[in-house]
Amino acid sequence: MIEIRNIYKSFSGRIVLNNISATFDAGRTNLTIGRSGSGKTVLMKSMVGLETIDSGQILFDGKDITTMNKKERHLIRERIGMVFQGGALFDSMNVADNVCFPLRMFTNMTPEEMNKRVDFCLERVGLSNVHTLNTSELSGGMRKRVAIARAIVGNPKYLFCDEPNSGLDPQTSILIDNLIKEITEEYNITTIVNTHDMNSVMGIGEHIIFIHEGNLAWQGTRHTITQTSNQELNDFMFNNELTKLLKASVQK
Repeated sequence: MIEIRNIYKSFSGRIVLNNISATFDAGRTNLTIGRSGSGKTVLMKSMVGLETIDSGQILFDGKDITTMNKKERHLIRERIGMVFQGGALFDSMNVADNVCFPLRMFTNMTPEEMNKRVDFCLERVGLSNVHTLNTSELSGGMRKRVAIARAIVGNPKYLFCDEPNSGLDPQTSILIDNLIKEITEEYNITTIVNTHDMNSVMGIGEHIIFIHEGNLAWQGTRHTITQTSNQELNDFMFNNELTKLLKASVQK
């Protein structure tokens, strides 16, 4: 579980996160949604330690990462997996080496143990027998699955995914969503996903927070989001004829 309490963050006097508090439970898909520039990416970067907050608490299973010493923070970060928006794969490495990279950096595994773990993770994301392929030979969906395999290779307790469906077609997006949800439940991971994707919200949004202009404007589930009277959320989620029809059909 990750809990954030009264998070404030500003840049050059401009408040980006304004008193944000939320709880993200293990074993369920927690989604953060909001417009570009709303603050959700800064919030995720703050939780993984890439940004320093002005005040507040970020608790990983009850332990505040903001007050930890360097060694304690390092131990927490070793348990974090990250799926970046563009995949962030190394073009100079093949698939197996990309997935193995965190093991070489952060573990004392033998080469044989690393190979077995890489094999397991690639098979888990449905990518057996692609070990020697270059990243340039992969489709967009394959790249995202390799990125997920790399994120879980260290057996993380916490998984952060930044726009994992960005640039993918709807069918592949659903495949990635289902994979993230399955892995989250199977290994009881605390998973937090930043997304703009309406399909993701309605498909795997077990807990959703909506950030609007740096404020926590709404939170709920995929089942309650169509019932909200929050105007900012409605304008964000149901802003075209197709999504308006979807909301109307659900409310009947």
